[in-house]
Amino acid sequence: MLFFEDAILCVDKPVTWTSFDAVKYIRRAIRGIKIGHAGTLDPLASGVLLLCTGKKTKQIDNLHALSKTYTGEIDFHFSTPSYDLETQPDAHFEVENLTLEQVQSAAQQFVGSILQLPPAHSAIKVDGERLYVAAREGLEVKLRPRAVEVESFSILSLENGIATFEVVCGKGTYIRSLAHDLGKAVGGGATLISLIRSAVGPYSVKDAWSLEALMSAIYEAKQTQKSENETQPQDVNSSDATE
Repeated sequence: MLFFEDAILCVDKPVTWTSFDAVKYIRRAIRGIKIGHAGTLDPLASGVLLLCTGKKTKQIDNLHALSKTYTGEIDFHFSTPSYDLETQPDAHFEVENLTLEQVQSAAQQFVGSILQLPPAHSAIKVDGERLYVAAREGLEVKLRPRAVEVESFSILSLENGIATFEVVCGKGTYIRSLAHDLGKAVGGGATLISLIRSAVGPYSVKDAWSLEALMSAIYEAKQTQKSENETQPQDVNSSDATE
């Protein structure tokens, strides 16, 4: 069996790619083998995306339930409708008096079991339609709060109104919403300007394949197997042999 068959493949999704883009890219190389991903990662985020092939696709729900670790940056100068850089700013804020201690204290109110409103620009379906479709068409979107689990929300630094952070959370948590809500909690607004999913359970971005490296390894493994099959001696049926 080749390494990518019935496997869990940890890849580092590039920025601007959707999770399904990554699936389609690898599917081209493993034609005929079922493949899916465990846990959507926003296009503007990079980091751990777990691709499951063959029989391992049955483990997608279990993998999706693993805790996730994110790092990134939050800018308190402005807010956007999408809570990230996908859309243009809709408000600006003064940050001269914002302190690290103030942001760290505010972040703690979002730790534990909380109700979170997802971004209007998200892939959640409401009445059979993705929220981002309606949002991009300028239609009113009815958001419903969802229960999520945030294990920790650490503000690591604050410089010139931009904070670095680390979040450990459960499935379904929108880091964009945490950034947006944190901005409101400190009396202004905020936007998520960079995001890396650094780990999903035991799977770390440090050990992840780049998509290009994985694609090359798949083709190399298939070519090696083909060459080995071509060089193996053919069995001779004794009943067909002649003296």
